[in-house]
Amino acid sequence: SYAIARHLTSDDTHNVYVLRNGVLIGWIDLEDELRPEAAEVIAYFRAQGIRTVLLSGDRRSKTEAVAAALGIDEVIAEQTPEQKLETIGRLNAALPTVMVGDGINDAPALAKATIGVSMSEATQIAVQSAQVVLMNSGLTKLPLALGLGRHTYITIRQNLFWAFFYNIIAIPVAAFGFLTPSFGALVMGLSDVVLAANSVRLNFKKVS
Repeated sequence: SYAIARHLTSDDTHNVYVLRNGVLIGWIDLEDELRPEAAEVIAYFRAQGIRTVLLSGDRRSKTEAVAAALGIDEVIAEQTPEQKLETIGRLNAALPTVMVGDGINDAPALAKATIGVSMSEATQIAVQSAQVVLMNSGLTKLPLALGLGRHTYITIRQNLFWAFFYNIIAIPVAAFGFLTPSFGALVMGLSDVVLAANSVRLNFKKVS
């Protein structure tokens, strides 16, 4: 909005400039209300060694103030939806990236991120573009979702290890005739039980 009033004032700190017949007659200041749980969630990420970035289309002065209030590590401001998409692509190339957004302009970046996260009360296109949708409670469940994802990934790796372990041992033994078909079927069934039991542990694992 300041772009249309640039020739009328040097004060670029306002959100909306009101002009009538080419004359500046006033301005409107808008202020975002920070989610009450946002600071706690950011503090959790910092404690976990997770780098946080505020990627926004708002003016730099405004986003820097928000980042300072929440303890966010880096600010990338004044981004168009296309620039957000490019930024997420660049961040993805360096490390797996989680994008949290709820607006229409966030949808392309949500789809591009390694994991796109939105809220149930977000715009429909943001919800459809995200891989994870937090139901109720705003951002409160985000640490839980990331923790559950981490434990699920660990469980998948454990299951793959045990599956390969059983096959590496059982196949040569069977090939040399030391394993009867009935006993081989029993061992294979036992391996399935072990993998299933390991997966069920997720229901009882404490996720912080």
